[in-house]
Amino acid sequence: MPETAASPLLDSPHADEVVLDNPAWFALTGPHARFAIGGDLVRRYPEDVAPFVAVRTWDDPAVWDALLDLVGPGAEIGLSGFDGELPEGWQFLGGGEGVQLVQTEALKPRPDDEAIELGAEDAAEMLAIVERNQPGPFRPRTYELGRYIGIRREGRLVAMAGERLHPDGWTEISAVATDADFRRQGLASRLVLDVAFHIQQRGDRALLHAAATNVGAIAAYERLGFALRRRTVFSAIRTPA
Repeated sequence: MPETAASPLLDSPHADEVVLDNPAWFALTGPHARFAIGGDLVRRYPEDVAPFVAVRTWDDPAVWDALLDLVGPGAEIGLSGFDGELPEGWQFLGGGEGVQLVQTEALKPRPDDEAIELGAEDAAEMLAIVERNQPGPFRPRTYELGRYIGIRREGRLVAMAGERLHPDGWTEISAVATDADFRRQGLASRLVLDVAFHIQQRGDRALLHAAATNVGAIAAYERLGFALRRRTVFSAIRTPA
């Protein structure tokens, strides 16, 4: 497992900007270091935990060799924040624009009495609700990244949300999913507020990511008290064969 080294950047007045601009890297070199595979330039989560590959900086040309060493030839990987020109032999497969939202003082989180904590015994149901609703990447062990909660109706898991990336001082709310027959009942909002409540209880702040095209979800998060911080790009690429 890679060692975790404190970054002098995290002691600067701009620490939040540094962390939020590269949350996966600061998760894998911080609170999620126990999951990290890789070295000083590139790290990733185990494939059954999360699909994210994190890069310390795109300014170092050695990052491409480090990526290739980490994931191997002919591998398909997702990258966040890179919008430059790929080196020879690397293939662009597709991409899109995303948004990052962060909590504001308008956010009023609260625990939810109906929410239940989810764990290993619920993993199959968690994967199933993600498959039905497609809120974003979720793997068999994603639930290990943080606290996941859900709401059951007649024994069935019909709504879910939880914690994913955990850079220093921040925790990402993710996997917000509600089955079609149970939407427009406020379940997703209730779960987001519960997750945010427990994030704040331990001294962190909450952030979210969403596809820029998911305007409905973005508007709902803004109504809860989140605000757009930045736009970013997501790319799928294939390493050289």
